[in-house]
Amino acid sequence: MTYIHLDHASVEIPIYNSRGRSLKAALLRQVGGAVEANSRDVVTVKALQDISLRLEPGARLALIGHNGAGKSTLLRVFAGAYEPTSGHAEIHGSISSLLDMTMGMDAELTGAENIILRGAFVGMSLKEAQNRVDEIADFSELGPYLHLPLRTYSSGMTLRLAFAISTTRAPDILLLDELISVGDAAFALKAQMRIQKLIDKAGILVLASHDIKTLKRYCDTAIMLQSGRIVAQGTIDEVLERYASP
Repeated sequence: MTYIHLDHASVEIPIYNSRGRSLKAALLRQVGGAVEANSRDVVTVKALQDISLRLEPGARLALIGHNGAGKSTLLRVFAGAYEPTSGHAEIHGSISSLLDMTMGMDAELTGAENIILRGAFVGMSLKEAQNRVDEIADFSELGPYLHLPLRTYSSGMTLRLAFAISTTRAPDILLLDELISVGDAAFALKAQMRIQKLIDKAGILVLASHDIKTLKRYCDTAIMLQSGRIVAQGTIDEVLERYASP
């Protein structure tokens, strides 16, 4: 059974030995939510506050809010990267998160070796990752570069390999922070077709985006976040109307 259940979940991030007046603004830009100064040297980022949410199979949820509202933090809770500091999160089902596609990759290892390494981060067994090397190599179109260290790759080549690894399996839960465009026009089209297939097969889709057409195309329900809190919840049209109102 695939589901995401959050019960009064909050995420607070303490920043120790913090000084400087610009820190508060910098933290808000990076993780969103609200910032509270506890002392001269400790700042607590209240990235999410009291989030309760139940997503069942078939859910197509849009996350709406201005930059710093807490959308990326909530996606990371769904992905299991962040544990709530209070409240409870229960996520069941295989997850594909296209938030930090290069996480776990090592610049000193070859592309083929990074398939094994990154594969472990996305939940593959060693045997499955080994069996998928040829498939991932073919999709990434890296040719002989696959056997060179990652540090010799351009940023575009690295993203193509990371995308190929991260999207090679159809997940139960698909988490997207904006739709991704990778590489040149031909590869970008191929990547979009793969994402579409993942969306079609996913039991639960959660999409954060500022593009209204994209949100309305893929999602039927939405929540609006502000300072780490849910301030509106309902159909995609209802929440977008609230978002657009002054």
